[in-house]
Amino acid sequence: MKPESKSNQNVDRRSFIKAAGAATAFTIVPRHVLGGTGYVAPSDTVYIAGIGIGGKGESDLTSCAESMHAKISLLCDVDDRMAVKSRENFPEAKYYKDFREMLEKEHKHIDAVTVSTPDHTHAVVAMAAMQLGKHVYVQKPLTRSIGEARALTKAAKQYKVVTQMGNQGASEEPVRRMKEIVDAGLIGEVTQVYAWTNRPVWPQGIPTPAGKHEIPVELDWDLWLGPARHIDYNPAYLPFNWRGWWRFGTGALGDMACHIMDPVFRILPIDYPSEVECSVTAAYEGFFQVARYVESCPSSSIIHLKFPRTNGKGIVNLTWMDGGLRPRMPEEISADDEVAHMSNGIIFEGTKGKMIENYPNDPLLFPRTLMSEIENVPKTEKRVPEGHYVSWVEACMKGYGESDLSSKFEYAGPFTEAVLMGNLAIRSYQYELNESGDSSYPGRKKLFWDAGNMKITNFEPANEFVMQEYREGWSI
Repeated sequence: MKPESKSNQNVDRRSFIKAAGAATAFTIVPRHVLGGTGYVAPSDTVYIAGIGIGGKGESDLTSCAESMHAKISLLCDVDDRMAVKSRENFPEAKYYKDFREMLEKEHKHIDAVTVSTPDHTHAVVAMAAMQLGKHVYVQKPLTRSIGEARALTKAAKQYKVVTQMGNQGASEEPVRRMKEIVDAGLIGEVTQVYAWTNRPVWPQGIPTPAGKHEIPVELDWDLWLGPARHIDYNPAYLPFNWRGWWRFGTGALGDMACHIMDPVFRILPIDYPSEVECSVTAAYEGFFQVARYVESCPSSSIIHLKFPRTNGKGIVNLTWMDGGLRPRMPEEISADDEVAHMSNGIIFEGTKGKMIENYPNDPLLFPRTLMSEIENVPKTEKRVPEGHYVSWVEACMKGYGESDLSSKFEYAGPFTEAVLMGNLAIRSYQYELNESGDSSYPGRKKLFWDAGNMKITNFEPANEFVMQEYREGWSI
């Protein structure tokens, strides 16, 4: 499928055959007979470029390639070391180091792009692709900042492209069954949710790396930095530990909340959060000497979000915990129960009972007597048997507006904004108030959010973190 075939003035091959079949009585010979076993015509192929092809990027591409309609035709990574396996997996794909050069030279030869780069470059890469009319699959979190998430959501509609965020559990069975259980009223009206993760499993709450280091020849450090302010190369950031630094990542919350908190937004009738507050673990660099590691995400945090119900009837409170912190388990769960040791989980507290998901497994209901009622709950939600990746490829085949994907930006954008409200609170908590160099933590200050204007109304310094700053030559 070439980009030009999307014009309203052209009739694609499939539409032509369908029309001809209605007007005549000829027999259509199956395509695989004409082209051999497994043959897919070029007009039925989605040509995909992978940007950021190491680690998660590699699995993103191999998962997309499970679709018979997918052709991985271009690869791009700023670090040749990270690109090795994907280049072996797709030897026919042309390789680039700079995504801007690739899009400029090859945009006529691709239909879609996967973006699996570090968080701080998601928005600039995805926006560049969408502006060229390319469908995009973007890893979670969708963006590093709230403003970027709002911008990508608007762009998806403006450029009429098929979009999907990389929270794969959104297309799996457990979250759909959870929605059916809540909709059936088994646990009553949900008023409180707890979500938690054992992340970070990388260093956080630590001093900023220092020292001069030689840049590996395989790495284009300036391209890796992208829109971030220039700093000297340090191996402490690569290939994965960038997640723990505000300059590049979004910490434990950004890594896992788009997975674990997805049921909250998919199931409950909630809008953007109206309030947020937090507390974080203090680090000490000496006796009674609080460390001011404001560039590093904290080692653990607790975040409280308040969501108005869209029907105007009350609120839903959500508490997030990370770094090994967890809520109290229901009394029915014994200390030696496997569920009691969940590393990543979520609890819905309703007026009739509780629902727990040991992410990403099937839900459990408490009291346990409610479990026997699950089999009577009808399956009303659409399933995605082809999975998160293939469903996106198939939607790209059909075109904008023809498929209802699990995590299209219309959903993923506002969801990401709500998730990142937690980080806005954390960064406000860490905010340096005095220009003299003396730092002060505002403490658990409750922040009030005006979603329409993307603005904290009661603590102006917090608004510094709503939108990411870009160095010269980079923007969305």
